[in-house]
Amino acid sequence: MPRSTSDVQAFEAHATDADLDDLRARLAAARLPEAETVRRRWDQGVPLADLVDVVDYWRTEYDWRSFEERLDRIGQFRTTIDGLGIHFLHRRSPRADATPLILTHGWPGSIAEFVDVVDELADPSDADAPAFHVVAPSLPGFGYSDKPATTGWGTEKIAAAWVDLMGRLGYGRFAAHGGDWGGNITTVLAGRFPAHVLGIHTTFAEGPPGLTTDGLTALERKWTEETRDFWHHRAAYAKQQATRPQTIGYSLVDSPVGLLAWILDKFAEWSDTEDSPFETISRDRVLDDVTLYWLTRTGASAARIYHESHNSLDPELRVDVPAAISMYPRDIEKCPRPWAQERYRQIVRWRSPEAGGHFPSLEVPEFFVKDLQEGLAAVLAARR
Repeated sequence: MPRSTSDVQAFEAHATDADLDDLRARLAAARLPEAETVRRRWDQGVPLADLVDVVDYWRTEYDWRSFEERLDRIGQFRTTIDGLGIHFLHRRSPRADATPLILTHGWPGSIAEFVDVVDELADPSDADAPAFHVVAPSLPGFGYSDKPATTGWGTEKIAAAWVDLMGRLGYGRFAAHGGDWGGNITTVLAGRFPAHVLGIHTTFAEGPPGLTTDGLTALERKWTEETRDFWHHRAAYAKQQATRPQTIGYSLVDSPVGLLAWILDKFAEWSDTEDSPFETISRDRVLDDVTLYWLTRTGASAARIYHESHNSLDPELRVDVPAAISMYPRDIEKCPRPWAQERYRQIVRWRSPEAGGHFPSLEVPEFFVKDLQEGLAAVLAARR
């Protein structure tokens, strides 16, 4: 049983009515550009008609209070680690055989990525499925975690903080999952702290640099070409946030429409859809995420994770604990298994799902939960 500690305090999310009124007023007064000049939608970014539709819904129908209540039902807490306040969701399983599990989000995500899957992970409807005590922290500079006032809060320090966080909850050993930056942090967790990490499940895998494509399958070669194309032609956001997060931060903190467009562009491009992210992800869940950024004024502070950690994964880091890896077909980076095996030395389960993109917990939540359960079951079995 986790021990209680005075270092952890219960937390409730509650925006002021004034902040919500201000948001609606800014949305109503937004100055918008003319429509895009291309026929293929999304070729120049978020189409004007789509943005106008979402802004109108955000202003007139979206219910932020419902999301606040959902967070409170899951259970919210804060603690201070190395002088920085860290916010996290914590849902204990009623099952005596449950395994502690930390879920780490990325950018432009947040804890909103996990609200639809926490209950099933903690108290699965299938009695034979593994159960987990779920901990989902907000990254430093994101959501209700504090904003770092100095440099240094990169992925290595965050991983160390997660070990401290889990220890405060009484979880000396735990499993870990992540995607995007969360996948990077999960890799660092497993590589640096194998005494604490039972094993990992991740949708992000990155082999050491300099590996050859010799011997790869046709599909794996396609993956490497798509990943290379992404970083060469569609990663301007990452370059901007890695080099000038403060500059873009003014727009993200001052304009809700600017923030929405910046984030919606990624939900559209990185999800497994043909035209709109709302083919698979609800408008409410996207707006939960965007509104969380808006109300906490974290557009700039969240962007700084790129400045802290872009291309920073140690090329010599190796993961020896059991790993389950899933490469979703429409994700932006897909690593061939032969490359992944050079870093993750004990891959006990490898999957290439038929559908899903960068946000599987939002796009295909039922499949995501099952994949996570089965992957971590394989991980835990390898420890026995």
